[in-house]
Amino acid sequence: MKPVNKFLTALTLCFIVLFVSRPAISARQIASREILPNGITLLHAERKSLPIVTVVVAIKAGSVVEPPGKAGLANLTVELLNEGTKKRSSKDISEEIEFVGGTLDASGGSDYITVTLSVLKKDLALGFDILSDIIINPAFSYDEMERLKSIIKSSIIRQKEEPHEVASKAFLKAVYGDHPYGRPVEGTEETIENITRQDIVNFHSAYYVPNNTIMSVVGDVSSNELKSLIDTYMRGWKKAEIKDPALPDLNFSDKTRVIKIDKKITQSNIIIGHLGIKRDNPDYYAVSVMNYILGGGGSASRLMDNIRENRGLSYDVYSFFSAGKYAGNFQAGLQTKNQTANEAITEILKEMERMRTQPVTDKELEDAKAYLTGSFPLRIDTNSKIAGFLIGVEFFDLGLDYVNGYKKFINSVTKDDILRVSRKYLDPDHYILIVVGDLEKAALTY
Repeated sequence: MKPVNKFLTALTLCFIVLFVSRPAISARQIASREILPNGITLLHAERKSLPIVTVVVAIKAGSVVEPPGKAGLANLTVELLNEGTKKRSSKDISEEIEFVGGTLDASGGSDYITVTLSVLKKDLALGFDILSDIIINPAFSYDEMERLKSIIKSSIIRQKEEPHEVASKAFLKAVYGDHPYGRPVEGTEETIENITRQDIVNFHSAYYVPNNTIMSVVGDVSSNELKSLIDTYMRGWKKAEIKDPALPDLNFSDKTRVIKIDKKITQSNIIIGHLGIKRDNPDYYAVSVMNYILGGGGSASRLMDNIRENRGLSYDVYSFFSAGKYAGNFQAGLQTKNQTANEAITEILKEMERMRTQPVTDKELEDAKAYLTGSFPLRIDTNSKIAGFLIGVEFFDLGLDYVNGYKKFINSVTKDDILRVSRKYLDPDHYILIVVGDLEKAALTY
């Protein structure tokens, strides 16, 4: 009967997800917040519309805290969580969670790692049992470690053949230098090879502690039920002292750097940019509106209108500000024929300069605000989206009233604000330019 039960459970879950509507959560009931006795920051949004619960555990154990010579350690550690514990094999973990139609995923990142569980309410105890087991009691098998290291190194080698990956990694290294944000989260072939099992054990012991953890729980579970589960399955998880990372200072460069990477391909991959802003910068919202107009608004953006629609230089052109906890960057990019690389670069720089010198139109401002505020509810229209959203709200200290505040912050941006932040955070005279393409055909003048 077990295979039938597994099939029916999974089918039931799929039916619920596909055919039951999910009302968007209101601002007033987004979540409660509590610091538990063992130090976990618990965010909880009870939603009874579906018998499903999503749990996201974020641990501040991303690549930003790993030793420089061990790049990829944080990512390898989290990748190994699902590969066996002291009482479960990798096969046991996958079979148990699949039998009840649930999912359990772990992934790395720069600032923090996440472990995400989604199960039916009736299977929540089992879900918490497995979730807590892989976080608190991973086995870190030597054989599994070596297998994953081999897979990661193969992936890194493949990325060297992907022009956009090459350009992106070169850009981040040039912008951030020795800062951890400049290192690939997955590491390099050399640093992955240098990671030992003891490195992983030590890293896990140092950072995988409850007072370094945010837990976001959304779905059909009450506060009392949730606390009982946490007490049952995470009772033995103890606080520990955490070392804050010592990070280098980052400043805008007063020089332009051009990095050319020769590949015999038909199109040049181009990235132009520089340091940006941190997420806690009060200008974040004005910058968001400004960037939408410049290149973040798809077909509505100036870059797209100029470079694609008017000049036909590229099918897609974009810009964005990536705002992390410790630093951020701005970049604009596209792919274009090698022979039109110079023209495309020139036009990107012209549009950056135009943002700094000419006020945006009323329509541009209104359209940007309408899109940013109108699309915001789509970020919290499912349990899984709300759970992930709450992690970001807590990590960046935005406050649980952020849902109420976001629309107000965006709508308060003026044309003068756009001009001010453009002049402050866009620098078309001092930038990093990455070009990956056939350099002979491109004949770059930059």
